[in-house]
Amino acid sequence: MTRSLFWSTFATVFLAELGDKTQLAAMTATARSGAMLTVFLAASAALIVATAIGVSVGEALFRVVPEHLIRYIAGGAFIAVGIWVVVKG
Repeated sequence: MTRSLFWSTFATVFLAELGDKTQLAAMTATARSGAMLTVFLAASAALIVATAIGVSVGEALFRVVPEHLIRYIAGGAFIAVGIWVVVKG
């Protein structure tokens, strides 16, 4: 395991997750239920599973699709979601 890759990935994901819908959902579930440990464990498990899916799909994609094409597709998808959020909201 590469330390620099670990910490750059940690920082990127941590910053991306701050204040997002997942964090707001966890805060809401905790406030409603008062079950902090249960919500923490459930949210952590969900993020682990979602990340495992993302890593698995990413590995499979890089085996068959060139990296530069994946970057364009990912960038286009982010732009499309951004436009959709603005138009819908």
